[in-house]
Amino acid sequence: MRRPGVPVRGARTEVRQATPADADMLVAWHADPQVAQFWDGETFTHDQMLERLARPDVDAYIVESEGSPIGYLQAWCDDDLPGVAGLDMFLVPTARGRGLGPDAGRALARWLLGSGGVDHVTVDPYIGNGRAVRGWEKAGFRRIAKAEPDEEHTKPWFLMVYV
Repeated sequence: MRRPGVPVRGARTEVRQATPADADMLVAWHADPQVAQFWDGETFTHDQMLERLARPDVDAYIVESEGSPIGYLQAWCDDDLPGVAGLDMFLVPTARGRGLGPDAGRALARWLLGSGGVDHVTVDPYIGNGRAVRGWEKAGFRRIAKAEPDEEHTKPWFLMVYV
């Protein structure tokens, strides 16, 4: 996957590449129980976050609205699925419920399908995370399958694809 050279703009958000300068903010965000519950309780140290930001198969982004950081969005590729990218995202609790997540997710999905050079963009929210499922649907993703927990998911989840 190629990372965009400039921030990707939605109608109400901007998605920019995360940098090492964002590590402490991301550590704090992941430590928030309202975020961690949907990331399998994972929290990270500063050094662990720097390692996560440097992963070659995951592109890390910060979602901004009106110039302020409001969330994290990542795009990942799997060598076993050429041409497919997946997205994961969360917004800080104060940014939720205003359509900002769908705007950012839609903007990055469109970029990936165009200049990003992928053929399909998927998401895999937990079935019990109704807010995320509805947000991805508002962004233009459609449910195509239900799945049970596996090595990547601790709870039942939906496979959704951008249409």
